[in-house]
Amino acid sequence: MNTDVIKGFRDYTGEEAWKRAKIKDILEKTFQNYGFEPAETPIIESEELVIGNNPNDEAVSDRYKLEDKGKRKLALRYEFTFQLKRIANNKKLPYKRYQIGPVFRDEPVSANRVRQLTQCDVDIIGSTLKDEAEILATFSEALKKLNIKCKIYFNNRKLMNEILEDLKIEEKNKSQVIREIDKLDKLSKEDVKENLKKFKAEKALDIFTKPEKYFEKFSSYNEIKTLKSLCKNYKVEIEFAPFLARGLSYYNGSVFEIKTDKIKETICGGGSYLVNGIQATGISASIERLELLAKVESDLDRILIVSLDEDKKAIELAQKLREKGKEVVMFYGKPSKALDYANSYKINKVIFVGETEVKEKKFKVKDMLTGKESALKL
Repeated sequence: MNTDVIKGFRDYTGEEAWKRAKIKDILEKTFQNYGFEPAETPIIESEELVIGNNPNDEAVSDRYKLEDKGKRKLALRYEFTFQLKRIANNKKLPYKRYQIGPVFRDEPVSANRVRQLTQCDVDIIGSTLKDEAEILATFSEALKKLNIKCKIYFNNRKLMNEILEDLKIEEKNKSQVIREIDKLDKLSKEDVKENLKKFKAEKALDIFTKPEKYFEKFSSYNEIKTLKSLCKNYKVEIEFAPFLARGLSYYNGSVFEIKTDKIKETICGGGSYLVNGIQATGISASIERLELLAKVESDLDRILIVSLDEDKKAIELAQKLREKGKEVVMFYGKPSKALDYANSYKINKVIFVGETEVKEKKFKVKDMLTGKESALKL
């Protein structure tokens, strides 16, 4: 039997798994501090719901397709946003939820791109620009706690559409022109210009690369100015990027991307959109991206209790320590093997429980980092 992991998927164990758990814990606590409640949704949905009104979006076309025994057309979720159509229904507004879990995309694999992601979303249904500022503040704080230096870029789809109206770009071509403009951070101006020729929209390139002052004449720029001001209340700096559009066509207002100079890929992305006809806003990241950049210290205080033919007393001690919130691993075997085991699993303290220790009610504690020994009295 071939037990190799399928291309684009990964196992996570040991220190890597602990780091991911720590990142998740920091994110959850931050999301909850800002008033977001947790949600869980199925990994598998009907293909109709997964596709929604966005069949041409890249993420939708990269979905994993399934079929059950009843011949129903199903798909693995590629994100959480479309599931909000169901779970946000009839909720008191604004509905603030966060979700952390796996999503799947059948797309090309690279060093920083896999096919199963652990996505982390925060969304507000029934949102205003004030909520958009809070969403950006939420993620900004989480990234600071993860010691990730980054920059927040933003734009507004209303402004982009207003400019395309001004340029008299045909309605049927607008979404594609926006997609081409969005590639300015990946392709050269010459390449983008060549792509825009197909839609007779070369002039758009000149407009979307102008300095911020130029855009003040458009009415939609007011939302740009307002969001900047609102973010200052949270001491969050955001930078206007006129060509930023994001790939998903459902965005209808602000769009955001958070980037770093450490990797070329975006760390977080999101924007404003409609859920059941109600204005909403959200932003998401993946644990996989955050793991590449996060500098988090393990706060684990794990203890290995070694029973030297004193199993009952060893278990009694372990239970007392667990009651105090300590993480305890039991080991039955030779002391030399116990120390090797502790090193293998980065367990920082080892307690030996033998006949002498039980009689004296005093146990030897070895610190695996310093090598020093101390006594623990019951």
